Amino acid sequence: MQITADVLVGLVAALHVYILVLEMFLWEKRPGRKLSGFDAAMARATVPLAANQGLYNGFLAAGLVCGLLAEEPTGHRFQLFFLVCVLVAGLYGGFTANRRILLAQALPGALALAAVLLAR
Repeated sequence: MQITADVLVGLVAALHVYILVLEMFLWEKRPGRKLSGFDAAMARATVPLAANQGLYNGFLAAGLVCGLLAEEPTGHRFQLFFLVCVLVAGLYGGFTANRRILLAQALPGALALAAVLLAR
């Protein structure tokens, strides 16, 4: 079960690196605009906001990677903390911004969190 938990945590970290890239570097390009649903003018106007969101996603990814690399019990604690952060962010975004966030962020975070708890 530990391998499954580690793989899921790694996938959630990779997802957040991908979101970082979309929000920080591709926001005005096709992939970023597809993600947001914004036209070119709105994407241009919201670049600073998207970059800030991307930075926070990078922090989530970094915390999860630290959790995978750190020795126990620190690694486990990092994973729990950052997966709860991912879950809360996904729930908040899903209920306030776009329901797709529930599936794209909250669900993977919840599955990884459950796996980490069960692996213990």
